[in-house]
This record gives sequence, structure tokens and C-alpha cells, in this order.
Amino acid sequence: MAGIFARIASGEIPSYKIAEDERFFAFLDINPLAKGHTLVIPKKEIDYLFDIDEEMYKDLWLFAMKVAKAVKQVVPCIKVGVAVIGLEVPHAHIHLVPMNTMNDINFSRAKLTFPADEMKQLAKDIAVAIK
Repeated sequence: MAGIFARIASGEIPSYKIAEDERFFAFLDINPLAKGHTLVIPKKEIDYLFDIDEEMYKDLWLFAMKVAKAVKQVVPCIKVGVAVIGLEVPHAHIHLVPMNTMNDINFSRAKLTFPADEMKQLAKDIAVAIK
């Protein structure tokens, strides 16, 4: 059975989609550390980031870079931080977290919640900002 991220990328589980191409998918984290916290995944289910083949690995980071630039354009922040942890969900993923302080990317902090309409609009605004 496909994991949760593969099911999100396939549309089986709804998400606040930001960007997608034939190999990658970006969506808002529903338990964010900060407004605009985004997850970027390969559609292919690979548990460990460093098991991805070299070409896909490079392309994943280029895809994430486009998404991060759009996040920064839409969400007021100093920088978009990056984290790769991968212990909770066995599917390689990159966290893009808008940051104004170092604490904004502290994964031990309580997660935030935002109303669904705000999440939908934020996803749309970031999607529009992708170049």
C-alpha cells in the first residue's frame, strides 16, 4: 500500500498543493512550524533522501529552490530554512520553513494551525509566484 505522501501526490488524499510536475510535488504542511511551511517530495516512493539517484536528487533540489523562492515572495520572512529529517514519514521529503528567527525551524515547538480557507489562499498565492 502506498504511503501517505504518495497518496497525497496522487490526489487520493487532499492537500494544499503548491506545485507539481511529472516527478515532484510540493504542498503546505498541515502541521506547520510557520505560516507557509511547505513539503517537497519526489512522487516516487523512496524512503531515504540519499538513496535517490543523482539526476533525480539534483532535480528535486532545483524544484525545491523554485518553490522556496515563491514561498519567500509570498510569506514575510528573512529566509526560507531547509530541513531534511525523514524519520516520521518513510518518504524522502524536504521541509521549507519561512524563518524570521532561529526558533522558527525548531521541530520540537508546538505546531501551528490555520483555517482551511487561509491555507487554500496561501497555497494558491505561492503557486502563482512560482517562476
